[in-house]
Amino acid sequence: MNRQNRLERAATFDQIAELYDTARREYPAWLFDELFANTPLNPASAHILEVGCGTGQATRSLAQRGSSIVAIEMGPNLARLAERNLSQFPKVEIVISRFEDWQPTRRFDLATAFTSWHWIDPEARYRCAAAALKPGGTLAFTVNEHVFPPGYDPFFIEIQDCYEAIGVGRLPFPPPLPESIPDARNEIQASGLFDDIRVFRHLWTQEFTADEHVAMMGTASDHRLMQPWQRERLFAEMRRLIALRPNGRVTKHNLTMLHLARVKS
Repeated sequence: MNRQNRLERAATFDQIAELYDTARREYPAWLFDELFANTPLNPASAHILEVGCGTGQATRSLAQRGSSIVAIEMGPNLARLAERNLSQFPKVEIVISRFEDWQPTRRFDLATAFTSWHWIDPEARYRCAAAALKPGGTLAFTVNEHVFPPGYDPFFIEIQDCYEAIGVGRLPFPPPLPESIPDARNEIQASGLFDDIRVFRHLWTQEFTADEHVAMMGTASDHRLMQPWQRERLFAEMRRLIALRPNGRVTKHNLTMLHLARVKS
C-alpha cells in the first residue's frame, strides 16, 4: 500500500463514523488478558497510549481494567463518538491528531494499536512509539487477517464471482493457510528501537447475520472507495447468498497476531 492509497483509505473511516461505531465489534477479552499476562504492568496503574482508537472499541476494554489512557484519533467524527462512548471513564483522554504529528508531553508504560498500526506511516511509526514510551516500556499492536483454514466458510469463495463481476478482482485461490501468513517481527527488528520481541497468534471465529456482515463490510476502507453501484450490487449479492443458508449466517475465521516489543533504553 503506497502512501497516497494509505491516506485515502484511512480517511474513509471518519466519513462513516456512526456506521463504524455500530458495525465494528469490541475486541475479545482474551486479547487484553494475554496482553497484560505477558507484560509486567498492573492494568489498574498503567499509563497507556492508544494509537488510532476509532470510536473506542478497544479503549473501553482497557479503561474497564482501570488504566489511564491517552487515545489518539485523527478523525474528528470518530473522536467525538469515542468521547461519548467513554464519558464514564475519567482516566481516558481523547486527542484528535495524526500519531505522526502528535508531540507527547509525558512518557507511557505501554503504547498500543489495535488493528490500526498499518495505517501509520511505516517510516515514522516505530520512532514515534519509542519517543512516547518510558525506558523499558512496551509497544503492543495487533495485525488481524481474514484467513481460510481447513473447514472455512465457502461463502467467502462464492462471493468472489460478484467481486470479479463488478471489476475489483477476486482472491487468489487457494488462499494461504493461516500458519503461512507472516508476522511483523522482522519489521520491528529492522527499526533498531526495540528488543524482546514476541508474537502471539490466535485463530478464532465470528458469526454474522446478513445485516451484520453487510454493515461490517460497509466500513471496510477498500469497499468505501468502490463506486456506489459496485457496493450496492455486491451487498445485494451478499444478502442473497446468506439468505439461502439454513441458519442465515456466515462464519469468518480471523488470525490475530499480538506483537509485543520492549523499547531499548
